Amino acid sequence: MRESKESLESYSPQEHKHLLQRQRDKCSSDPFRDHNGDYRNNSDREQRQGDQRALLSEEELKQLSIVDLNTRARRLGIVGASLMSKEALITKILDMHGHPDREIEVAGVLEKLPDGFGFLRSAEYDYTSGPDDIYVSPSQIRRFGLRTGDTITGVIRKPKEGEKYFALLKVTTVNYEEPVPAGDRVNFDRLVPLYPNKKFALEYDPAVISTRILDLFAPIGKGQRGLIVAPPKVGKTVLLKEIALAILAGNLEVHLIVLLIDERPEEMSDFKKTLQHTTAEVISSTFDESAERHVQVAEIVIEKAKRLVETRRDVVILLDAITRLARAYNTIAPASGKVLTGGIDANALQRPKKFFGAARNIEGGGSMTIVATALVDTGSKMDEVIYEEFKGTGNMEIHMTRKLSNRRIYPAFDLQMSGTRRDDLLLPEDVLNKVWVIQKFLSTMNVVEGMEFLIDKMKKTKTNEEFLEAINKKQ
Repeated sequence: MRESKESLESYSPQEHKHLLQRQRDKCSSDPFRDHNGDYRNNSDREQRQGDQRALLSEEELKQLSIVDLNTRARRLGIVGASLMSKEALITKILDMHGHPDREIEVAGVLEKLPDGFGFLRSAEYDYTSGPDDIYVSPSQIRRFGLRTGDTITGVIRKPKEGEKYFALLKVTTVNYEEPVPAGDRVNFDRLVPLYPNKKFALEYDPAVISTRILDLFAPIGKGQRGLIVAPPKVGKTVLLKEIALAILAGNLEVHLIVLLIDERPEEMSDFKKTLQHTTAEVISSTFDESAERHVQVAEIVIEKAKRLVETRRDVVILLDAITRLARAYNTIAPASGKVLTGGIDANALQRPKKFFGAARNIEGGGSMTIVATALVDTGSKMDEVIYEEFKGTGNMEIHMTRKLSNRRIYPAFDLQMSGTRRDDLLLPEDVLNKVWVIQKFLSTMNVVEGMEFLIDKMKKTKTNEEFLEAINKKQ
């Protein structure tokens, strides 16, 4: 506030000079004040007070663009905001608001380290370490029995002198529920697995033929362990996007995670844009990252999924590609002295098999569904060995073929090779009988003729029910 004339006269010349300098410093750090330290106008005062009253959370800040963060930082008087990265800006803004009478709420996924403490990692940075990680103390981990993969929300405090990270002060929720004592938590490995018996509704748009075909000929159930077996350039990534959109459109209760391992950066960006207005997470580790990072990201994702399934939730992981994930595990595996054909270490595939094998339907509620792409015909002997090791471990396979993609036919499904085990648990008996009749009819044609016939008939109908009725009449 501006000092009155009387109060200024009571100061000595040296004190007066010090007071003026303090006002100038205050002005330089606050763009809303004039050289006397006063607000320039009422709107500036309201803006500043509004910024101070607004409850800031880390999640809200992460949703802002870098431009919006820069604007907020300038209002707070942060010097050099335009030169900071997004992570540094968020950390600085949170630091500015970290005084005792303000609670800062955050959310993240716990990564527990061997030393007993852990950090909350953010999906914004693909669950890898960053400057905005939140420290979780060993006492909190022991109290609530926290494990790697737990989704935690809570209140944090700013770093004390000599500390580098914000620290978790209070645990509000664990996996979207009230925290419970350590002894009351369920362990994923003790849950009883069952065959999938509830089908995901994949038919969501009459124009999307691929998911309509899958809905009949290779249905995906809750708890399915599926492989999309495909050579390069046949549309497997496009198919994954369509499956993701179909699951989100017809199954609102599902927590969907798209995991991209060793893929191109532009594919990651494309996935994020496609799913940006949905509840899905897109987690990636691109081909220019190390094998260690691929494995770290994949393991936090699978642990997060396990923790959610323990609370009886339905989780779907779409993985592209399990072949490249297996390559990463092979790279970091310690040498056992036993090397298989193609340069695969004998013990290297144990962990990716454990990843894929986590998919299951749970007795009493909850499921983890994993649909992963497996690369074939790449010219790599290692890729062939990886596929052979995973062949038969799933309970649903979708085969794609170059015979169709070379003719610009999409979806490029080989229906004679594709299918779901125990599809009788997913499809009504009358629908199943009609599908069997169609499959028998298609088996009399080659792959190209059969798929062209099926696509043509489906385009003439708006729903699968209408399609089955039309085919049944012709039979």
